[in-house]
Amino acid sequence: MSSLALAIVAAIVLSGGLGLYLLYRQAATVAANQDRVPEGFAGAISNGEHRRAAAYTLARTRFEFGQTAFDTLLAVVWLTVLLGPLYTLVAQFVAPGLSRSVALVILFWLAERLLNLPFSIFSTFSLEASFGFNRATPAMFLLDRIKGLALSALLGVPLLYGFFFLLRVLPDFWWLTGWAALMVLMIAMTVIYPSLIAPLFNTFTPLPQGQLKTRIEALLAKCGFESNGLYVMDASKRSTHGNAYFTGFGKAKRIVFFDTLLQNHTPDEILSILAHELGHYKLGHIGQRIAEMAVFTFLGFAVLYWAFAAGLAGSFGLAADPGLVLIIILTALGPVLHLLSPFTSFLSRRAEYQADGFAKAMAGPEPMISALTKLARDNLSTLTPDRFYALFYYSHPPVPARIARLKAV
Repeated sequence: MSSLALAIVAAIVLSGGLGLYLLYRQAATVAANQDRVPEGFAGAISNGEHRRAAAYTLARTRFEFGQTAFDTLLAVVWLTVLLGPLYTLVAQFVAPGLSRSVALVILFWLAERLLNLPFSIFSTFSLEASFGFNRATPAMFLLDRIKGLALSALLGVPLLYGFFFLLRVLPDFWWLTGWAALMVLMIAMTVIYPSLIAPLFNTFTPLPQGQLKTRIEALLAKCGFESNGLYVMDASKRSTHGNAYFTGFGKAKRIVFFDTLLQNHTPDEILSILAHELGHYKLGHIGQRIAEMAVFTFLGFAVLYWAFAAGLAGSFGLAADPGLVLIIILTALGPVLHLLSPFTSFLSRRAEYQADGFAKAMAGPEPMISALTKLARDNLSTLTPDRFYALFYYSHPPVPARIARLKAV
């Protein structure tokens, strides 16, 4: 391998090692604080609930420790051992050209999914089930995976052919054209997903008429938000976790409540959670996220352009097949971007604080404080995370920090 290849492998190992260290810190911090409910929560969360949340966090942290170690090792093995035999296998059956490159990526992706399947099974049917969260049956789990594979093939295969075709016909500008096309597709998916894809996995029913819907519609009018409907999603058939979100773009926007959220929260709490989600829209966070996505996607395509120009596959002693170059970048990019996650997580947490402020202005602080406390209790979220772990991985600020902001004048 060349020095460039060794540097990429070293970056993957460094990223994995950092992830393991942060998980160790998280476990140590949660364990050290598991017997004492943080100040301000003693009346809302019992010692038993706090210890149970710590136990869940520690169990999930141990699981993520194992998965991080496995993923890091697998990435290194792919780049240093397995990609050569994979190419040889595909080359025996597929002639040189677009189809060979597509077949390489598809076979790599299928192998990755298969190797990670045991982790998904354990997480769903052991870890989540042991804490009372999982409600999915093995048949439902299997059907979800089959649907996911079918959708990935339906969308992914044409995209791969289009990508490699652009690479051939536009040798100097394929990366700009590909970036623009992908951005159009990603924006279009915000409209397509809620109406065509999400219903393949869950049932969405209109929110029934009643006082809650009347109050929600009044809040929407107050915020100047027009939606394509209010829906309840049957999340409880898979998990007891609760949430709410809005999705779509333009006139296709719709608001979705998990049925578990409606079951476990008061109308005032539901309105405050909705006001928080509306805050993301009113404060321009949707546009900001699209802009951030455009920047990071642009940088990703720039890296791809450099990889093809630099003959990256050759640096690993591999054939100069575009499919191999794409696999190398896909394998290395995630771990490398992990090193930048404090920045992206900071942007997300800042938006969450701002949305909390909007909810406070629309519905008052107390309903949001009550809702956050209840969500933390019901979802077994730790109230004592390690600050460096949170810096990297928390897209939402820790609940105590959010409540402290809501209580501030």
